[in-house]
Amino acid sequence: MQQYLQNKKGLVKKVFDQVYDRYDLMNDLMSLGVHRFWKKSLLNQMNPSAKSKLIDVACGTGDIAQIYLRKVSAEAEITCVDPNQGMINKGREKLKDFKNLKWIISPAENLKIEDNKFDFYTISFGLRNTKNIEKAISEAYRVLKPGGRFLCLEFSKIKNDILNTMYNNYSKLIPEIGKFVVGKKEPYEYLVKSIENFVNQDELIDLMKKKNFKECNYRNLSGGIVSIHSGWKI
Repeated sequence: MQQYLQNKKGLVKKVFDQVYDRYDLMNDLMSLGVHRFWKKSLLNQMNPSAKSKLIDVACGTGDIAQIYLRKVSAEAEITCVDPNQGMINKGREKLKDFKNLKWIISPAENLKIEDNKFDFYTISFGLRNTKNIEKAISEAYRVLKPGGRFLCLEFSKIKNDILNTMYNNYSKLIPEIGKFVVGKKEPYEYLVKSIENFVNQDELIDLMKKKNFKECNYRNLSGGIVSIHSGWKI
């Protein structure tokens, strides 16, 4: 499933080249800090053991890896993947005290990873930025071990009309916040459009099932502003 905005030549790369240096700050400002709760909810739902192997795709600056290490074990084995060199560099610096992380520059649709390697695959606010959602999900299935679990945290569709109106009005402010903090509003105009154009909860479930994931389900957080989708490779 091709995504129109993301297939504009160089657009997504340009967006993240412009924002990586203040990516964490903008996440806090845009979500009023709630993104930290969402990410912890993802890890709580995962409930990994100390020996579980995790691949975190579209890892950004390594938030999921950091929470995972604190929750499970500082010695846990994690592979962090992101297509943006700046994000990888920021992540390496943020998590420099941990020696057991592997960092790979790669798109989600073409992972430089062998088959059947990981117990968990996570992608947080990254599936929306892929050029082809189905290819990204297929790659997730490929690199998971049999019995492995796919978990996706992503912006979703709000069911409540009042909350949806409030959220849409707030979204109009996000480019102006970006202009103030980063100096450019265009990357955040893309952000708002990409959220609006992304598939809804049930459509993503259908795509996961199409790519052979079983026992697929989702859980809405914050009224459906985001959702956590889960599926198993059986």
